[in-house]
Amino acid sequence: MVNRPSATAVSNLMRMVGSSCSCPAHSAHASALMASATHQHHGCSLKSSKRHASAAMAQPEYAFEMATSTVRVGSGATQEIGMDVANLRAQRVMVFTDPNIAKLHPLKAVTESLDRSKVNFSVYKDVRVEPSDKSFQHAIDAARAYAPDAIIAVGGGSTMDTAKAANLFTVYKDAQLLDFVNAPLGKGKPIDRTLLPLIAVPTTAGTGSECTGSAIFDLKDRNAKTGISDRALRPMLGIIDPLNTRSMPQQVRLASGLDVLCHAIESYTAIPYTMRGPAPSNPLNRPAYQGSNPISDIWSSKALRMVAASLPQSVVNADDIEAQDAMTLAAAYAGIGFGNGGVHLMHGCSYGISGLNKAYHHPQYETDHPLCPHGISVAITSPAVAEFTGAMNPDRHLEIAQVLGADVTNAKRDDAGAILADALRRFLFDLGVPDGISAFGFTASDIEPLVQSILPQQRVLKLAPRQSGAEQIASILERSLKNY
Repeated sequence: MVNRPSATAVSNLMRMVGSSCSCPAHSAHASALMASATHQHHGCSLKSSKRHASAAMAQPEYAFEMATSTVRVGSGATQEIGMDVANLRAQRVMVFTDPNIAKLHPLKAVTESLDRSKVNFSVYKDVRVEPSDKSFQHAIDAARAYAPDAIIAVGGGSTMDTAKAANLFTVYKDAQLLDFVNAPLGKGKPIDRTLLPLIAVPTTAGTGSECTGSAIFDLKDRNAKTGISDRALRPMLGIIDPLNTRSMPQQVRLASGLDVLCHAIESYTAIPYTMRGPAPSNPLNRPAYQGSNPISDIWSSKALRMVAASLPQSVVNADDIEAQDAMTLAAAYAGIGFGNGGVHLMHGCSYGISGLNKAYHHPQYETDHPLCPHGISVAITSPAVAEFTGAMNPDRHLEIAQVLGADVTNAKRDDAGAILADALRRFLFDLGVPDGISAFGFTASDIEPLVQSILPQQRVLKLAPRQSGAEQIASILERSLKNY
């Protein structure tokens, strides 16, 4: 049984959020961020605090749900996928992949297995790395035309997310893309039908999409990254086969690994699920991203430690198979954690950064369009976000800093955010991560449009331990122009 916070604990946390200068956030390194919150009660107005407190008192959230895909882990496990599909008695399987993976071992392993089991299938090779609404729609149209009875995704998060969207809109034949997209950019309708069986075969060690019910894409006419989030989107099965990640270039290993890192940090530091807001009137409406909870915490904490130990070795040494294999598991662990606990400001800011990127093209990514990889765009604001959120749960921020190599023996809780920010800067610098968002071509004049692109990401922003508005997000971005 999960212990709910006492009324006193809830009241104390609300007072911390709603009263100025009651939280330990005044280190010199964080002063610029704290100044932006002056007279706003650390990013949450007194009126807003009372409103949240009133909602929580009236009908507080009292439960959380744990949902994840079945996963199969093992070198060579992909060879079983033909039998999996045959066991489903599927007659028309649609396989999604991108143009790069289409040339490599993972797709070959899948199609050979399907052939051995005499399964009819069609391969869709046009997945866009970092999908857009246009690329989603192209895949949806192809799926509707083929009318599959099962779907396989072979690739990274872009492929798995595209396959999820194709699955959804094959079942909802008359629905429009924005019907299920997260509010306020879309209508945010819940999924109340059973979708087709989806098997995910990840070829990167990062997104954890094989375990989650999220599908993320660029909404071009709004200059924003958004998505669909519903437990019903989860793959039926995720096949975590380390052999499928061997072809990752170094920079792909780096970017995908940083995504794992931030999934773990954000889920572990998210607002507690009991503080998210009122309980839903129907459990169908309980969001997939619920806030930190005792089970997500276990998976996220373990993933964090695995990333700290294995990502540096995985990036610098392509022959370190043990480190690469550990990262494939870390991605799934973090996927289970954040897939139920959620992410917050690092991901919220990243959606604006990648959505407004007009010219930056990250090395070793073979695409025909500008690309700031998701993991890079997420990690780039992590030091500034840590400074901003550290006051709300200093013990967890210090714990994360220690995992990343910081000496916290004599650390003050007041300095938790600054200490974690410094630990993140060292970690990113040692891995060769670009020096802030200015490396992508952004300047101070871009802060306002970035903020406007980020503000609609309420699905994730509301899970931050400190509430943030335009001024606080602008300060985070300004602090992230340069990291070193």
